[in-house]
Amino acid sequence: MIENSKSKAYADAGVDITAGYKSVELMKKHIALTKTDGVLSDIGGFGGLFSLNLSGIKNPILVSGTDGVGTKLKIAFLMDKHDTVGIDCVAMCVNDIICSGAKPLFFLDYIACGKNVPERIADIVKGVCDGCVQAGAALIGGETAEMPGFYPENEYDLAGYSTGIVDRNKIIDNKTMKEGDVIIALPSSGVHSNGFSLVRKVFDVENRNMKSYVAELGGKSLGEALLTPTKIYVKPILALLEKIKVKGISHITGGGFYENIPRSIPDGLGAVINRKDVRVLPIFDLIAKAGNITERDMFNTFNMGVGMSVTVSECDVQMALSILKANGEDAYVIGNIEKSAMRIRIC
Repeated sequence: MIENSKSKAYADAGVDITAGYKSVELMKKHIALTKTDGVLSDIGGFGGLFSLNLSGIKNPILVSGTDGVGTKLKIAFLMDKHDTVGIDCVAMCVNDIICSGAKPLFFLDYIACGKNVPERIADIVKGVCDGCVQAGAALIGGETAEMPGFYPENEYDLAGYSTGIVDRNKIIDNKTMKEGDVIIALPSSGVHSNGFSLVRKVFDVENRNMKSYVAELGGKSLGEALLTPTKIYVKPILALLEKIKVKGISHITGGGFYENIPRSIPDGLGAVINRKDVRVLPIFDLIAKAGNITERDMFNTFNMGVGMSVTVSECDVQMALSILKANGEDAYVIGNIEKSAMRIRIC
């Protein structure tokens, strides 16, 4: 802490500089766990320094992604639980860049809050660090902005940014995808981090007890189930890419199946998803029932239990499933690729 850096005038305006210093001190032990060989700087500088190891990469391409947690944060506020939303923030970025075949290298976060409560900020950053460890990425910097009058005292926003690297000839670009290729599902852990504006409306979260247990959710409370962190798929996908020619990957986020699966498919081809094979999680049945939402709208909004899809040749399916299962993913087949002007059919 910089003892002589204090401003009574700024504090009177609602910004406590010293709280920011305390936040940094509390989060350092978590950040240290994310350090990788490329990290050249400590937290607290004006920029995060990272040295690229280009051994074995002939033509390096950097792939970047940025995202936030969205209104899932409202659930964290209601539950007063802040140590997992950081995982969501990392996941939303690294799960996007792995779709190109890129290995995440580093991550930066941005927290804007109405009041800097050091212990709460440290909890948020702990989640970010947990996500970085899961992704094999280093947290090399970030920003905490105390903005009184802009955010309520007990609320905050959280966003992040990640950069990864891939050799140009290993970029997943769907050019070799063809009719008969097979679509594999990687299960989600829950709602992940999209569709929460609808979730909040359906459950009227501000006016119910979010900590009461729900039988359909295996004894979890609704708040616990909704705060389940987004699964990070980086390491299983990297293991798959070492052995298998992957033709397309989709991260199933906002827009659900209908928007995201076609993003990995070239023009002239479409996905056929076998509805009976999709292992829908109980939380989605609960959402559909509570909101009287059509199945079409559910598949067009949520991941429905499938957080990521991977397309491979039919001859590679069994090996792909074995590799994914060996890396902790209970992967299974949900469909195939057909020649079609219709980008996706769920039938």
